[in-house]
Amino acid sequence: MSASIEAKVRSATAASFVASLLIAVLNAVAADDRLLAPLPSWFQGIVIALAPAAVTFAAGWQAPHTARADEPPAAPPAG
Repeated sequence: MSASIEAKVRSATAASFVASLLIAVLNAVAADDRLLAPLPSWFQGIVIALAPAAVTFAAGWQAPHTARADEPPAAPPAG
């Protein structure tokens, strides 16, 4: 199977990587909880976990759909 990767998948993957990298860099630079200090500690973990997912969803939503080449129809079931 030599199908190309859809633009939505490439965009979402790149956005997720950049968001995760940004969180890692901010964590390394801050090295303490001052960055998220205004948030309760139980909520900080949720924010860190959901940030890449939210960015991935937004990038996938905004990226255009890539049409696939027509594939031959599947054979009807025998019977």
